Amino acid sequence: MFTPIAFAVAGAGSALVTRPCLRRAGAPITAWAAALTAVALVAVCLRYQSGAWPSWWLAVPAVLTVFAVPLALADLKYRRLPDILTLPAYPALAVALGIAAHGGGAAITWRAVLGALVFGGAHALVHAVSPRSLGAGDVKLAGSLGAVLAATGWPSIVLGAVAAALLSVALAVGGPRHPTVPHGPGLLVAAWALAVFAGPGPG
Repeated sequence: MFTPIAFAVAGAGSALVTRPCLRRAGAPITAWAAALTAVALVAVCLRYQSGAWPSWWLAVPAVLTVFAVPLALADLKYRRLPDILTLPAYPALAVALGIAAHGGGAAITWRAVLGALVFGGAHALVHAVSPRSLGAGDVKLAGSLGAVLAATGWPSIVLGAVAAALLSVALAVGGPRHPTVPHGPGLLVAAWALAVFAGPGPG
């Protein structure tokens, strides 16, 4: 039923929506976003077809992919995470996590809610103490990603934070010279990898 080709087409098609949104927000991204989203969604499909996790989890990494790729590209280029995508990610991922909870148990819902509060709150605290270290866009993004991370299991909150920090350091060291370091790509890649490869936590 779920074929890699269908997922590739869906990924490319999603860019027809996300790219114009970012353009209107003053953060246009490359047309390669369509190809990157397609590849990432194919990876999600293949992971599902391998039997790594049940069908009710599929919507979570799929929806996350649609938002993660364009947001990561925008943050890399402009050091911005536009509200036009970070805010709609909340209801979109809430629906996906609701589907997961329906199939996997109510514990997924509670972990997601608490994860959003804990992960989002921690980033909000860092931003309040040192606004130059962490932008407001990162704080808005952290809540939805915290929900996904916690849904895969509480250890993922710590793993996600550590992996995101390491990726941000790698960008600071190996990326082009810039007065600020984008934290969004690290957060997004870490959350995506854990959603795809760790899968859902216990229901």
